[in-house]
Amino acid sequence: MATDYDAPRKNEEEESADSIEELKSRRADIGSNVVDEDEAEAAEGFELPGADLSKEELSVEVIPAQEDEFTCSECFLVHHRSQLAEVRDGLPVCTECAE
Repeated sequence: MATDYDAPRKNEEEESADSIEELKSRRADIGSNVVDEDEAEAAEGFELPGADLSKEELSVEVIPAQEDEFTCSECFLVHHRSQLAEVRDGLPVCTECAE
């Protein structure tokens, strides 16, 4: 249960003065925040991995690596030449993988 440290604190007399009806109403208020969601409706927009995507077309333009870029031999990401840390066995390695 979360504690609100900014709220004024009650002493023992005030805590025992809470009526049972008030406590029951607080408990009912807590349960009223639950949202009923239809599982079938939520699953409509969800697509399982491995679904047939053969009829889908990609609309992404692929740009080849530029002259000032390299592909790290460790993480296989394309980086700018300023991130080249070293060359291991003739293959470039970025600063992140060299650490």
